[in-house]
Amino acid sequence: MARTARKLERLLRVRTLQLDQVRAAEVQARSRVDQEESLRDRIDKLAAKIAPAATPSPTFATSLIAAAHYRDRLHQSAHAAERRVAVAHQGLESARAATREAHRDQSAIEKLIEREGAKAALKALRELEALPATAKKRHDIC
Repeated sequence: MARTARKLERLLRVRTLQLDQVRAAEVQARSRVDQEESLRDRIDKLAAKIAPAATPSPTFATSLIAAAHYRDRLHQSAHAAERRVAVAHQGLESARAATREAHRDQSAIEKLIEREGAKAALKALRELEALPATAKKRHDIC
C-alpha cells in the first residue's frame, strides 16, 4: 500500500507540473491572440487613414499612385493579419483542449489517491474487527 501511495503521489506531482505547463502555454496562446488582433486593428486604422479623399486643391498623380500602392500593401498586410489571427485562435483552442485534458488527468490521479485512502481505511477497520475480543473486567460489589 505504501508503495502504491508513493507512486500515486509522484504521479500527482508530475500531473500537477504538466497542468501548470499547459496553463502557461494557454496564457501564451491567449496573449498571442491579443497581439495579433491588436496588430490587425492597427493595420485597419492605417488603411482607413490612407483612403482617398476629395481635396479642393489639385494633387499630383505620383502622390495618388504612392497612396494606392501603400493602400494595396496595407490590404495585403490586413489579409496576412487575418490569417495570423485565425492561426492564433486555433492555437488557443488547442491549448484550451490540452488544459482540459491535463486537468482531467490530474483529477483522475486525485480520485485514485482518495480511493486508495478509502481502501486503506477499510482494511484497517477489517483488521480491527479480526482482532480477538478483550474480556470485560467485572468486579464484584466491594
